[in-house]
Amino acid sequence: MTQETLVLDLSSPQGSGTAGQVDVELEKVFSWFLSQKDYGRRFGEVIRKSIDEVLDGQRTGRYDLYKKGKGCVEKTEKTYLGTKVEIVARDEFDLGYGSKMDYSVTGIDVDAKWTIGDTWTIPKEAMGHICLVMHGNDRTGKFKVGLVRITQELLNLGENGDGKRTISAPQKRRIRWIIESGELPKNFLLGLEREDPKGLSEIMAASDGYRGAGNGGQRRVNALFKRVPGQLVDRTTVVTVARQDDGPKRVRDARKHLREDGYVVLGHLKPHPQIAADLELPIPSKGSWVSARLALVHDTEDRPSTLIGHQRYALWQEGDACVTAPEIPTKQSES
Repeated sequence: MTQETLVLDLSSPQGSGTAGQVDVELEKVFSWFLSQKDYGRRFGEVIRKSIDEVLDGQRTGRYDLYKKGKGCVEKTEKTYLGTKVEIVARDEFDLGYGSKMDYSVTGIDVDAKWTIGDTWTIPKEAMGHICLVMHGNDRTGKFKVGLVRITQELLNLGENGDGKRTISAPQKRRIRWIIESGELPKNFLLGLEREDPKGLSEIMAASDGYRGAGNGGQRRVNALFKRVPGQLVDRTTVVTVARQDDGPKRVRDARKHLREDGYVVLGHLKPHPQIAADLELPIPSKGSWVSARLALVHDTEDRPSTLIGHQRYALWQEGDACVTAPEIPTKQSES
């Protein structure tokens, strides 16, 4: 980004300092973030990882940050989410510690501020400093990240019990957006609850009444892959459904349990990605899987198919015979 571009940008309503003036420090920090490779994707992953760690689905089975009542995320946990975002962002972008604020970016102190609400709460000690303001909404799947210099006119007059004030709605125009409308990595279970609430309930209820040792989680994972064929499922989803640590083992065992019903569960190891591509399914990367119900077909049939062993398979459709799915060996075990 050239200096000329920076000056032109500052003539817009999104000023970074006092009207008509350039905030040189803020522009330096802004340019640094824009120079970082894949900064938009990485900020999205920072927020996704932070939310998932606070939800702690593996232990709690939670997937909705906003749920009320039993199984909700506590107020103290939501407060800690801001600290978690700060920590994960520091690690992701290798940010140093500031002398007074959270970060040092190109030698300039920058404070981290997070909200899941409509605005940011600013402590007195941040007055005069640059803040990296971050917001994410897991239900809309959107996030934003920007920079702003904290001044008196930026803030509402009212204070909370800790003497903190919020950024006023009109003054948000002063935020220098690094990302104004980013796409958060998908929260699979939250999306499934919205699109197929009955299906999600059936997945979670798959172990109801089971009293054996250890297999309740496996039953739920089996039900998950049967319910959502053709959709990429990530590791966080698997461990949240299983309520167990070893997600890949639950997936490996699901392959055995679902074979008789004609299902395969494809991962990132060869030849799985090629089979997924042949069948025009999403192609899994490490830490994700896609399930499919298969049917035997002839070479002459005009639909996407793949060769497994010496037989040709396509996605099962109404009218196809039910078959036992083939075993698909990989060159190494998944982890």
